[in-house]
Amino acid sequence: MIKRCVLGLAFGLWSANALADDLASQGKIVFMEAAQPACSICHTLSDAGATGEIGPNLDELAPSQDQVRNAVKGGVGLMPAFGDTLTEEQIKAVAYYVNLVTGGGS
Repeated sequence: MIKRCVLGLAFGLWSANALADDLASQGKIVFMEAAQPACSICHTLSDAGATGEIGPNLDELAPSQDQVRNAVKGGVGLMPAFGDTLTEEQIKAVAYYVNLVTGGGS
């Protein structure tokens, strides 16, 4: 019985990590390619190898998922809104990815 519980817990943790890794991978694709123009053109983000200088340096800003989601959906300053061109899933993925790789707040 304990063995089953341990195996179930291990599988659950593995599944959660696999889903999180998949979401991060999807987010990186949105950051690098899917958003048009690509986020990487304007923003610096080390994990993506992006060295844009128009928008904020995301490594330094370390935004929360909510901050990224709001900026992507509605735009900020010169940044265009992507709420009509990206799906909710893509926006969630890029927000998760940026937050994860910058160590930003939740």
